[in-house]
Amino acid sequence: MKTIMVATDFSERSDRALRRATLLARQFESAILLVHVVDDDQPRRIVDAERDEATTLLRQMAATLSDVDGVTTETRVILASPFVGIAQAVKDVTPDLLVIGPHRRQVLRDVFVGTTAERTIRSVDCPVLIVNATPVGHYRHVLQTTDLSDSSRDALLRFQELGLADQSRTSLLHIFDAPALRLVFSHSIPKDDQKHYLEEEQRDASLNLVRFLSSAGLGHPRQIVRYEATPAPHEILKAAGEEQADLIVMSTHGRSGLAKMLIGSVTEQVLRTAQIDVLAIPPQRGE
Repeated sequence: MKTIMVATDFSERSDRALRRATLLARQFESAILLVHVVDDDQPRRIVDAERDEATTLLRQMAATLSDVDGVTTETRVILASPFVGIAQAVKDVTPDLLVIGPHRRQVLRDVFVGTTAERTIRSVDCPVLIVNATPVGHYRHVLQTTDLSDSSRDALLRFQELGLADQSRTSLLHIFDAPALRLVFSHSIPKDDQKHYLEEEQRDASLNLVRFLSSAGLGHPRQIVRYEATPAPHEILKAAGEEQADLIVMSTHGRSGLAKMLIGSVTEQVLRTAQIDVLAIPPQRGE
């Protein structure tokens, strides 16, 4: 990684994001670009005052990163709405990674438009790291996820290129469905038959995961196959807890349009509730 962009609102959440970005920058000898967006939908005198204050704070932060951590840092203040400004900065700079903290959630509003973090993820082409936990060192256990799709394969290949798991244990989680157990009359199926059916579905899912890994050239992570007994986001977070993972890797492909805004993809639902870091990887431009 050559360039890591950090979007900061100077909150404690953003401080966690900056600390994680600093650890990564030192690990990969990357440069950091610190970005702050001033909401320009305000009276001009307020916009100017916030811009000047943000410029001073960013310069102080950059000086600290240079003097204390030895990290080359640039700064930029953008006048726009938060997610539009961040998306424009990503388009202009094309960083290898965007790092942000979990933004405040305004429950009623987010039902319709999503948080700044989620709206940013939908708008950019680079991987986005949402830092939920206080950084204490390199990632120890990375839990990658896949639905065996081409988009998932491409996202995992992009993750490999980042090198974030080079010093970590890695696992690959695939959650499978057992359609017959969701049928209205499934309660009438004998328990032994249900168990046998579930075992067969798990064997098939395991074979499909092996084939996926082989064809994609994704190396040899530990493989985890899990039945979707509850909604997929819950199963992902439960698996992360059981495996003591400190980073979840997900592709952002999924629903689009109104359904996505109102319901949310699996990735977005994980983002809303995860207590550990989440790396969201979008399709590359043109896909």
